[in-house]
Amino acid sequence: MKEFPIPVVAFGAGSQPEEEDLAYLPMPHEMDTYSMPGWNLEADPATLAATCAVLDELRTKMSAQGEVTIELRDLPAPVGELLNQSLGHGEVSALVSAPNALHIQETVFAGVWRVQQMSDQGAVLRDTLRACTIPHEVCQAALDAAVEVVAPPPRPGMMNAPAVLNELLERSSQYASGQLAHVINFSLLPMSPEDLAYLYDAMQPGPVSILSRGYGNCRITSTGLAHVWWVQYFNSMDQLILNTLEVTDVPEVALAAADDIRHSAERLDEWLTMMREQ
Repeated sequence: MKEFPIPVVAFGAGSQPEEEDLAYLPMPHEMDTYSMPGWNLEADPATLAATCAVLDELRTKMSAQGEVTIELRDLPAPVGELLNQSLGHGEVSALVSAPNALHIQETVFAGVWRVQQMSDQGAVLRDTLRACTIPHEVCQAALDAAVEVVAPPPRPGMMNAPAVLNELLERSSQYASGQLAHVINFSLLPMSPEDLAYLYDAMQPGPVSILSRGYGNCRITSTGLAHVWWVQYFNSMDQLILNTLEVTDVPEVALAAADDIRHSAERLDEWLTMMREQ
């Protein structure tokens, strides 16, 4: 799994050279939006009925409280293929490297996730469909991998990293699940490359990597410090435009909102109607 990138330039007031001409970043030109899924498979009536039954079970259970889980591992291959085409790929994906290797992909229906546990050889050991804000394994894996972080010795060229790390250590120790996120925005602080490298070395990347697509990409990586995530926003030109550390369960940008899940249940109903008319 790739480590999260550390920018090689400083951020914040006073950290950039003065220029006579203002240089603006290119405006984003693409945005991922919802569109109804489609398929090219010529499904026989039995396969279509079985696929509709899975989606109907999902839609029905989405009105219940808590996380919905439907097992898919033993579905016949034609049903699995039609289900894959029906669900598509949404904006958020995640990789979890420990304690189990997990591939997690949001579907085109926001708040509906495909979670696959993989073997060392790349075989699918478990395949589930979930309806939730984000699968619980994401938060749990990050928390389970947390270690005791000790501040490294100061280094030449640093400006604010020791103070930032002390703030993170305090916020992490006091954080309770469900609290509002505490965000440290490096774009508003004078931070040198040595500062960022110091924080990286102190906390180290954790086992969870998340990619959220919208305007450009938001890349999120858990750290070795409990509840602390490195969150970096890139525009559609892949230029870093916002660099933050967040103390929270999981950064909000990766989560599906309750309204998203409700709207997805309505869209599933529309999609099922279309499928049954084939």
